Amino acid sequence: AATMLSVGGVRGARVFRACCQNKVRHLLLFTTVALVLATAAAASFADDNVSHGCSLQDSIVRLSSRIGRMQTLHTKMMDQANSVRTLAFMSNGGMASLDAASPSAISAPSSKMFLSARSFLTKNRLSLRGGTRSLQGAAEGTKSEHGFDYDYFVIGGGSGGVRSSRIAASYGAKVALAESASGGSTADGGYGGLGGTCVNVGCVPKKLMVYGSHYPHDLEDAKAYGWDMTEPKLNWQRMIENKNKEIARLNGIYERMLKNAGVEVIQGRGTLVDKHTVDVGGKKYTADKILVAVGGWPSLPKIPGIEHAISSNEAFFLKERPERVIVVGGGYIAIEFAGIFNGYGSKVTQLYRGDLWLRGFDKDVREHLVNEYKEQGVDVRFNSNIAKIEKTGDSLKATLEDGSVLEADVIMYATGRSPRTKDLGCENVGVELDKSGAIVVNEGFQTSVENIYAVGDVINRIQLTPVALAEGHCLADTLFGGKPRKTDYSDVPTAVFSQPSIGTVGLTEEQARQKHGEVHIYKTSFRAMKHTLTGRQEKTFMKLIVHPETDKVLGVHMVGDAAGEIIQLAGVCMKAGATKADFDNTIGVHPTSAEEFVTMRTRFGA
Repeated sequence: AATMLSVGGVRGARVFRACCQNKVRHLLLFTTVALVLATAAAASFADDNVSHGCSLQDSIVRLSSRIGRMQTLHTKMMDQANSVRTLAFMSNGGMASLDAASPSAISAPSSKMFLSARSFLTKNRLSLRGGTRSLQGAAEGTKSEHGFDYDYFVIGGGSGGVRSSRIAASYGAKVALAESASGGSTADGGYGGLGGTCVNVGCVPKKLMVYGSHYPHDLEDAKAYGWDMTEPKLNWQRMIENKNKEIARLNGIYERMLKNAGVEVIQGRGTLVDKHTVDVGGKKYTADKILVAVGGWPSLPKIPGIEHAISSNEAFFLKERPERVIVVGGGYIAIEFAGIFNGYGSKVTQLYRGDLWLRGFDKDVREHLVNEYKEQGVDVRFNSNIAKIEKTGDSLKATLEDGSVLEADVIMYATGRSPRTKDLGCENVGVELDKSGAIVVNEGFQTSVENIYAVGDVINRIQLTPVALAEGHCLADTLFGGKPRKTDYSDVPTAVFSQPSIGTVGLTEEQARQKHGEVHIYKTSFRAMKHTLTGRQEKTFMKLIVHPETDKVLGVHMVGDAAGEIIQLAGVCMKAGATKADFDNTIGVHPTSAEEFVTMRTRFGA
């Protein structure tokens, strides 16, 4: 920004005045571009720092690099500015005539000029970070060149919507985003806000609570390493308050990122009126293209007394830790919350209507985690389900389908999520939905209406935050960046923050055998080094699935400490087409659990 200001001052004011008088209008285009680039520097630097916690040293290096690029652009600006200055001097009787211009001659640049600036940026790919940043509010109050209010209107401020809107704006599109919830830092904020489910009532607060639930075990384990600790005392309310503060901070960061990128943020629920019109709180907005990224919502069964149960939304705002908890479900969310409540000291019963939880995961992984949860004291019951719930005083009574009865302080359901398409207006414009309410899209995320698109949980493909980010980014690149591409759903690494955690990428053994027939299996189970002193019986599990002919690794699976961290790099190996020989030829890091992945030599069942 300082570099750009060096072009300003008195000279900048005079040149701007001349531009407004139509004497050297092409320089206004250039100075508009300069402002866009200045915005880009700040937005890009903030973005890098807040997204994944870059170190100060890395941030300084990156900023220095961008300043160097800005200095190069500054030199070009100076050359052109001097040329225009000379032209103005020769054609207008010298710069003194600029000083004589009346104040009424100064006017805001036209919408056509800003559209030209955006076109210039997109055409020349002037960028600081793989794209350009549009000038916030540059064309405010003006129509886009096609006659609509916006080039791109995004309904939903979750992961997919935020990413797609920011990238589209970076290519010069005029973008607006509507978000209905006011933030996940309070229970009355709509259980959402900028950042979507993940930031407000999903990945982020859940991971914070997972961290918190580890401390009782850590303090207990510390005794084996010579540390005598006083008995820990839980202040549940303090934890919730600190979690809320962090969510509020993240909501603010998302809002600033969007505004710095040039995206207009509109508070309110957007609904479709027609193929080019969105209603937000009674006000109509038109757009050339519309993106629906409204995500999903917890779904609860229709049984007597279900009003006494909660979903994961409400679990993030409990005023006190419940003594007795029933968690219903066998997916990510149910397993993670069972671990959280158990870690915080609640007596937990987990019910699942099927034979074995985590459907779609490798069977060895699923069975291993069952043993670990039972070892930790979680009462895991399969083929069990609640028939009705009754409130008796301060307690809840759950009558199961087999007639048995359980009592609890909290009954939490995590039995799936449904796309939030109800009352969205899809029927108004002919957007096709499937039986679950998910929006039907093609490979390019285009709905049955050619200019309306959808990404994220609302299309019900892979309900993971990084997948929604990838979808939104691909769509913006395709529509506005001149870089058409599709999202690759193969070998998506994922983690379940159970206790211990799960990391998995690629095919399960069951999937591999169905697809390839015979496969080679390498697996191991052991007690991690940390617990050789603590005496805790927690076991780590690792598994590789290998193609017998090509030697290509088809699947990597782990249950154990830091499984999520390890599986991320395993995902890179899978994308690179790594073979078992590549794993074998890699020297292990000792002593670590991760080294087992490169030291397993004996094929299971051989």
